[in-house]
Amino acid sequence: MKKVLVLILGMFAITTQAEDFDKRQVLTLTESQRAHIHEEMRALLTGTQKILFSLSEEDMTAVAQHAQSLGTHMAHKVEDHLKRVLPEKFVQLGMSVHRDFDQIAMDAESLKDSKHTLRQLSESMNKCVVCHAAYQIQTTQQLLKRNLEPDLHVH
Repeated sequence: MKKVLVLILGMFAITTQAEDFDKRQVLTLTESQRAHIHEEMRALLTGTQKILFSLSEEDMTAVAQHAQSLGTHMAHKVEDHLKRVLPEKFVQLGMSVHRDFDQIAMDAESLKDSKHTLRQLSESMNKCVVCHAAYQIQTTQQLLKRNLEPDLHVH
């Protein structure tokens, strides 16, 4: 029983510490705004996987097509209400990723150099890493719930 209690308290302390160490900027969004951003992220991830598969097949035409679908025309689907609530740096970083895919598409079509495309894709994906390291999304509902719960943190 004593070991179980120590284990439970230890897990609680780790959870509390994990929250304390997460220094990413919180983006507070509605559930629909969060869903929209996550949908776009999943589309970028799926498209990147298709590009990688096409590169493995040495099909640079398909690479260009998949990259083009992730380009700046995809970004124009973002509603104005999101641009108003997201930090400018977040929006700029996202737009630069879409511009990267436009460039990847053009270069894949003209250069047909898979190593060049892989390098471009790696550089663009680094922006994803930077963004995920800098930001976290919380919904207004999650923050409200957290603020209404009693303080259970170990002091």
